[in-house]
Amino acid sequence: METVYLCIRINKQNLISSYFLNIQIMKKLFLLATIMLASVGAYAQHAVGSFTLQPKVGMTIANLTGDNNCDSRIGFVGGAELEYQATDIFSVSAGVLYSMQGAKYSENNLTQTAKLDYVNIPILANVYVVKGLAVKLGIQPGFNVNSKFKASKGGSSLQSDIDAKTVDFSIPVGLSYEYSNVVLDARYNWGLTKTYEGVDSKNSVFQITLGYKFDL
Repeated sequence: METVYLCIRINKQNLISSYFLNIQIMKKLFLLATIMLASVGAYAQHAVGSFTLQPKVGMTIANLTGDNNCDSRIGFVGGAELEYQATDIFSVSAGVLYSMQGAKYSENNLTQTAKLDYVNIPILANVYVVKGLAVKLGIQPGFNVNSKFKASKGGSSLQSDIDAKTVDFSIPVGLSYEYSNVVLDARYNWGLTKTYEGVDSKNSVFQITLGYKFDL
């Protein structure tokens, strides 16, 4: 069982570098939004005061901060989001998404996978900067519903439970583009919570989804 920590061993230098890289990404997104808002117009595709429901499915490219020898785990994300159009350019949304996260590590024909699955609740502010294009930022509590460790080598495998924290918090930041109610959404979920007790490892997740907005 101790091999599970190969993927989540503390690496302070990598952790600090990752932290400042995420800060830079967020600053660039805010700068882009500020520049585009200088000439803002009525860019939302739904009436002010309206509600929409958006079922969505997609993929996650998940990892754990710490050891950069850890590979991404590709998984599924799906659920629905409810959005309220407050003004011509601003809306708020909240959703429930099932998200497969974790990480993988492969060496000498041995593959280790930390399977961490969550029910996430993204709460977002959405600013429409050009027609159909929105910049998103918010907070996302998540609840762990599956935490397994799997090791495979030479056709044989074993699986056991991982003592992961029940509640996870992250900051989602991203962009979405809507055309004829079809929405392509790309986000980065920056983990704030340690996934395990005593190990400074946090979720780091890119997610891409395709959804459709229904007017309520």
